[in-house]
Amino acid sequence: MRRVLGQEKYEYFFDKWLEYFFTDADAKFFSELGLNCLRLPFNYRHFEDDMNPRVLKESGFKHLDRVVDLCAAHGIYTILDMHTVPGGQNPDWHADNPSAYAAFWDYKDHQDRTVWLWEQIAARYKDNPWVAGYNPLNEPCDPEHVRLPAFYARVEKAIRKIDPHHILWLDGNTFAMEWKGFDEVLPNCVYAMHDYSSMGFPTGQRYKATDEQKESLERTYLRKAQFMTEKKTPVWNGEFGPVYADKALDADAETINQERYNLLGEQLRIYDKYNISWSIWLYKDIGLQGMIYTDPESRWNKTIQPFLEKKRAFWLDKWGRRPAPEPEAALRPLLDWIDRVSPTAKQTYPTSWNTELHVMRGVFYTFLAGSFVDEFAELFRGSSVEDLEELARSFHFEKCVQRDGLNRILKDHSKASH
Repeated sequence: MRRVLGQEKYEYFFDKWLEYFFTDADAKFFSELGLNCLRLPFNYRHFEDDMNPRVLKESGFKHLDRVVDLCAAHGIYTILDMHTVPGGQNPDWHADNPSAYAAFWDYKDHQDRTVWLWEQIAARYKDNPWVAGYNPLNEPCDPEHVRLPAFYARVEKAIRKIDPHHILWLDGNTFAMEWKGFDEVLPNCVYAMHDYSSMGFPTGQRYKATDEQKESLERTYLRKAQFMTEKKTPVWNGEFGPVYADKALDADAETINQERYNLLGEQLRIYDKYNISWSIWLYKDIGLQGMIYTDPESRWNKTIQPFLEKKRAFWLDKWGRRPAPEPEAALRPLLDWIDRVSPTAKQTYPTSWNTELHVMRGVFYTFLAGSFVDEFAELFRGSSVEDLEELARSFHFEKCVQRDGLNRILKDHSKASH
């Protein structure tokens, strides 16, 4: 985007995009649903440059401060979630990791920079009562299982020297799903799990609310919360939620989505039963999962629509991947061959990934997807400032569509909880 737009227009677009993505209207809407805490993810690159490490970019706080204050004005707490750190804390796309290698764990300097940045953030928000605390790493994946608890002990000490009061929200290992290597409970810390169900995704079993499916959901929750249960600590589910079918792509989208709402409702009942706190993923997107989403007729959606179709057809994007014949035909023989010549390949960490997920990450979501980035950026060549303004404004609350079925469940549930 920078190459195509030039530095000035690039900065203008992304500043406007962040501004419109969350405004006072969003905070008001979120609050009116009865929700009182927003997990606010951000990238370390907003605050520090890899070629200029440990030099704080004050501009990074412009939108973080703004959203924290907007939420506070509507009675909403924020949990500050560093969603990606130097080197990448996991091998997946949401750590903004251009490879399948989580270098964070093998290079002390990546860890040092992350601690340094949390010290800067803690100094800024230590006296803010509307910040509910700090989520130092999103979905870490430490193959050795001992470096993650050690890092938490280190970052906890560093933050406490500056800010003794705010809660630390500590994700479990392997995408916040396991606790091997954890033994001590750090003070004023809440341990966090993520609880996605495969039944909420196109490639998973459809949810029919059978006793067996309900038991499976509860059993999965209990496994992920085992450490907290044994240590008698609070539990926070920092991410969960299905993705939703598109009427333009699925003839039975309404039926599928009702099943997904039912799944979500059952998960919320389980969380109530065990009296845990949660943050749903996610608030706003372009129509896959968000509580609100950009209008299909918006300038943004219409501009990128040809590319969305290509992403779906070629499996360039993991999230919400749908069955597609062409990549399936290319993938299946390769997987069969790998599993035949290397039967242990499927045991490679992260162990929640089978051979297919490892190949998809390394080939489809990294190499193949990366080869299309210039084509995506070219969709915006020649855009004027007015064009960029309209593209960014597609994400403004007033331009977005509300996912009523999802929001009704959240509102009803928050009322019942209160």
